[in-house]
Parts: sequence; structure tokens; C-alpha cells
Amino acid sequence: MRTAIVPPPRSPRMGRGWYLAAVLSAVMALGMCLLGWRQADQADRIEAHPVRVEGVVTQLPTGGGSYSAVSYRAAGQPHTAAALPLADGTKLGDTICLEHAADDPGAVRICGDTYPQPVGVGLARYSVPVAVVLFVICVLRIRRHRRALAVRTRQGRLAANIALATGALAEGMPAITQGKRSRRRRRAGGRRGPR
Repeated sequence: MRTAIVPPPRSPRMGRGWYLAAVLSAVMALGMCLLGWRQADQADRIEAHPVRVEGVVTQLPTGGGSYSAVSYRAAGQPHTAAALPLADGTKLGDTICLEHAADDPGAVRICGDTYPQPVGVGLARYSVPVAVVLFVICVLRIRRHRRALAVRTRQGRLAANIALATGALAEGMPAITQGKRSRRRRRAGGRRGPR
């Protein structure tokens, strides 16, 4: 008599969305940190040795993914600064005051501003903590799922071992019980006569 081995219940699979969210939140936090660090680094270099120049507005933001553009000359070379925060009412061809770093003409900001792109710094300040919190939540959820999976695997192995042991005992039981029955029959029938 064999006992059927019942397989352990399958543990629910974890969706790939948690892993994808963890990766995306980590990338977002890293990207925003780099953006904020670059803005702060450019601001420090401009503050160390500022050079004032006149810039001409060559493009205005239209809201369809296009940014403003300001052309200026630094060290005799033409340069273009994009996504600078222009004042309301600025028109094409207007001249604005710019400051760039003496050692890097590409690091430029509008006179009086702290950062070249204050919007990017503000976005980094708010988005980095949110991305870090989201990343921590995803990592904790993934770890919790893996621990539950390990516990279920151990329980499944224990149940399989118990089932195997029970099956082995059940297969060996008839011989033991038959031996006891034969002894009882002999006692009940009395002594056998001499042959």
C-alpha cells in the first residue's frame, strides 16, 4: 500500500513590476543626484571667478518640449545656453546679462541667479527623496517575498519527508500485524500436538 505524496502548494509568484520599479527608482535617484551635483558644481565655479557677458535670446520655450536658447560669446568663441530661466515678457532678440565661469565658458547662468537651471535643482531636491523611499519600499517587498518563499520551500521539504516516512511505515506495517495475528491464533488454538 503506497501513500500518495502531495506536492507542497505553489508559492505565489512575484510580479516583475516590483523589480522594474526598484531599478527605475534607483536610476531616477541617481540621475537626479547627478543633475543636482552638476548644477551645484557649475554654480560654485561661476561664483569663484564670474565673467559677465551679454547674451541674445535666439529661441523661446513653446511648451512642446522645446527650451529657451541664448547665444553669447566667451573668449572669442560663440556659445549657446539652453533652458535658462528667462523672465516673463522676454522676446526674441532681447539682450540679457549672463555670467560664466572663467575656466569653463559652458557653465553659464543669468546674472543674479544662484544656479544655471534652478528648476533642475528644485526637481532634484524633491524627486531624490521620493525615489529613495520608493526604492527602499521595493527592496523590502522583494526581500519579504524571498523570505516567504524560503520558508515555504522548507515546509514543502518537511512535508515530503514526512510523507515518505509515513509511506515507508505503511508498507512495513502488514508484516508486523500479520506476525502478531499468527501468534494470537496459535495461542487461541492451544498447543500443537507432537508430530
